[in-house]
Amino acid sequence: MDALADEFDDFVRARTPSLLRSAFLLTGDQHLAEDLVQNALIHTHRSWQRLHHAGNAEAYTRKIMYHQQVAWWRRGKVVERLAEDVADAMRGARRGGSDAGDHANATAVRVTLQAALLRLTNRQRAVLVLRFFEDRSEVEAAELMGVSVGTIKSQTAKALARLRVIAPELDEFYFTGVSR
Repeated sequence: MDALADEFDDFVRARTPSLLRSAFLLTGDQHLAEDLVQNALIHTHRSWQRLHHAGNAEAYTRKIMYHQQVAWWRRGKVVERLAEDVADAMRGARRGGSDAGDHANATAVRVTLQAALLRLTNRQRAVLVLRFFEDRSEVEAAELMGVSVGTIKSQTAKALARLRVIAPELDEFYFTGVSR
């Protein structure tokens, strides 16, 4: 029994940072992301004896995260908005020039992307995270979200179109090569 506990501890230590990154992109909030990962790991722990033999514990944990997030969406939530106009901050950072040691531009892009993702619907944000951050296929994303491939395609197209409208300054960074 101690060997199983040690294996689970090793899994948690090794995979939590990656799970938290995905959860943050799904939720848009660090605290909600931590809650989401913690709940998914609780489910994983309950099934660990079965999962450690199959070697698919991470896939199981991520699937639990996506399903839990969908359940939270269905309950509804208070929409939060950033008070600062991030687009103005980003334009200001761009005007400052490009210094190789200066991370202001990268930070401005990251903050702008985060703010833009928060303005998408929960489903659109989840589809973009699965498709582009985790590099999942349309089929994999559909299976994880429990929807059809057509829904993944339409939500991806709608989400990218919406991002182009709400954050046109990201176009040069992320939308090159993505069909319009």
